[in-house]
Amino acid sequence: MEIIEWWAKLDSDAKAWLIAHNGEAVSPDVLSKIVAAGGSVSSSAWWVGESGPDGFLFSDEAVDWIETAANDESD
Repeated sequence: MEIIEWWAKLDSDAKAWLIAHNGEAVSPDVLSKIVAAGGSVSSSAWWVGESGPDGFLFSDEAVDWIETAANDESD
């Protein structure tokens, strides 16, 4: 599923967290909301980054996408 599809299904709290913490490891709570909205973090989708000791990270392209989405929502 594309990021734009599951992004639209996230609640405002999850979106606000992702915007405020863009580029950081995603909190387990927000990650579960992404999965519940249809985002498969184990897929090879372009927005999936790495999972490391700090948790799940978005790809650089996804970080840019979230920044753009944040700017669009604040207009």
